[in-house]
Amino acid sequence: MLYATTMKTIEFNVNGQTISGISQGNVEGPILLCLHGWLDNAASFQPLMPYFSNYLADHHVIAIDWAGHGLSSHRSQDAHYHFLDWVYDLMCLFRSQHWQAVDIVAHSMGAMIASAFTSAFPEHVKSLTLIDSIGLLTSEPEGSTEQLRKGLLSRLTRDIKPKNKHASIESAVAARVSVSDLSTENAALIVNRGIEQTPSGFIWRSDHRLRAISPYRFTMAQAQQLISNINTAVQLLYGSKGMEMVTAGLQNFGPLFKNLTVQKLNGGHHVHMEQAEQCVKLIGEFIKQRQTKTVDVK
Repeated sequence: MLYATTMKTIEFNVNGQTISGISQGNVEGPILLCLHGWLDNAASFQPLMPYFSNYLADHHVIAIDWAGHGLSSHRSQDAHYHFLDWVYDLMCLFRSQHWQAVDIVAHSMGAMIASAFTSAFPEHVKSLTLIDSIGLLTSEPEGSTEQLRKGLLSRLTRDIKPKNKHASIESAVAARVSVSDLSTENAALIVNRGIEQTPSGFIWRSDHRLRAISPYRFTMAQAQQLISNINTAVQLLYGSKGMEMVTAGLQNFGPLFKNLTVQKLNGGHHVHMEQAEQCVKLIGEFIKQRQTKTVDVK
């Protein structure tokens, strides 16, 4: 494996908080920003890194840990993790680094955050590749009161519930495999970045408040308005055995994208880890096609 020898650690100070990540490639080149899913971390893009050297050698590839995940800071005790707060984090990251427009690759929750960001700040996104996720999570307006109640009460529960402990890293890897479609090898990548050793055992670094229920979600009409405002070229890569909500997402949101390419790959929800080279090849071709069209227009 080339993982350990080709990547560097990277940190950004954003609003007094640390956003950690991994990076590879030409630091002077165009940025390809990779955004992971809920309860994963930047290591979920580790299998892709060697192939970026082949297909996008001129790019500076950066994969970050969202706040509360991996090695990034946890929010203060008076704060929480609403979906829109991560969109704000992304906006602040761009401003703090003076980034203009970048290419984005985003998985699962990261894809939803990136979609909302692209809708609101299209000037910052050259192209968007979604991995096993399309559209946004929604709820019916009639359920708003119950959603609010459950969400706020879940915050109280998460504030007092202790983290699960594991006797070994292997135990933590096995636990992650048991609740996901991850292979042992791929689960180990995420676990090794997302776990820490304490005197009483190994515990997850991730903030336990991440598991709280959202007190508010967009209605379908609101979510569709956001997606319909995306003019950026978008590519969806999804697994043949991935999340069922992708099928519904294609029906509810697919027709709203102005420029959408869809590729179905053999794999599950973490298809980018399973089919790393194929995904990177498609990402590279997609980005280069967009660059060619931009030149042609000029």
